[in-house]
Amino acid sequence: MFTDNILRELLNYSSPDPVLSVYMNTDMTEGTADALKLRLRTLLKEVDLPEDEAAILKHFEIEREWTGRSIAMFSCAAQGYFRAFPIAVPVRSRVFVGDQPYVKPLADLLDAYGGYGVAVVDKQGARLFQFHLGELKEQEGILGEEVRHTKRGGASSIFGRLGGIAGKSRHSEHTIARNLKESAMFASKFFEENHIRRILIGGTEENVNMFKNHLPKSWQSLVVGTFPVSMTAHADEVHKKAFEIGKQAEQRREMRLVENMFTSAAKGAGGVVRLDDTLSAVHDGRVQTLIVREGYRAEGFQCQGCGFITTQALEACPFCGKSFTQIKDAVEMAVRKVMHDGGNVEIVYGSPKLEEVGIGGVLRY
Repeated sequence: MFTDNILRELLNYSSPDPVLSVYMNTDMTEGTADALKLRLRTLLKEVDLPEDEAAILKHFEIEREWTGRSIAMFSCAAQGYFRAFPIAVPVRSRVFVGDQPYVKPLADLLDAYGGYGVAVVDKQGARLFQFHLGELKEQEGILGEEVRHTKRGGASSIFGRLGGIAGKSRHSEHTIARNLKESAMFASKFFEENHIRRILIGGTEENVNMFKNHLPKSWQSLVVGTFPVSMTAHADEVHKKAFEIGKQAEQRREMRLVENMFTSAAKGAGGVVRLDDTLSAVHDGRVQTLIVREGYRAEGFQCQGCGFITTQALEACPFCGKSFTQIKDAVEMAVRKVMHDGGNVEIVYGSPKLEEVGIGGVLRY
């Protein structure tokens, strides 16, 4: 299973020899096993690294487990380096050669499918899930005191007369409140331990609202959607509903983020757009969130001294005076730098405004 620790390893790895990165869509709806093998061999015709090609083919055709819907493979045979990871969601098949593993597709996956926490709640307890890159990683639950519904002389809506909600006793109301509070506390611990970045809550509207109100404000702010579902629903049903609601919420969030970036850039504070200006901000460590149009690539130049990246063919680096070397994808290097600096990367689909500029960022300062 692909994790943040694996991504960190890939980010930190560099080599004086070429690194071959291969992403393959292995969804069997795309063809038979033999057809997938042939497609991989066709992709590898784009490169000329015989030892790495052999290592990739050996793993794909002989050694790998046929799980997941995609696979990411990285090889640097000259340094004895090889890594392969099945991925539960589909990716676009592609190859890339550089001095480091190509991580932009993984940043896209982590942005779209990483770190979802799902709580399915009722008046007695909660079921908790973590969905990461399309896989169910953890499942826990808490069950509180049984809620006994007893009438106490009927309810009254007349001011000044004793009563309550019809069909509920004061004891059952306290029990429900206590159960939901304990469930929220249990969920908060679960979210923290599993590094949850987005939360979805399933259940009846009443139960969802009560549960959400018991969460600490910091976790309430991460709730991106709710959906109706039975407490006894199968995990597959929960996954399917949560995935759809989460996808819609993510698209809305990305559109707001893009709009905020353009607004801030227009005001000259807090945002930047277009490649060269964004690369300068990345070099300065000012980018909190890098926003990239899906599929956007651009050749560029990287300083051999301080690492500054630009699309301009300069004779000397304006920061340290060293010379430049040409690189195939300046966007990939920007992604790596922002992730190294602890920032976020958003790969955005379907934004006409971002289509025009390709890349931008929300700034720390």
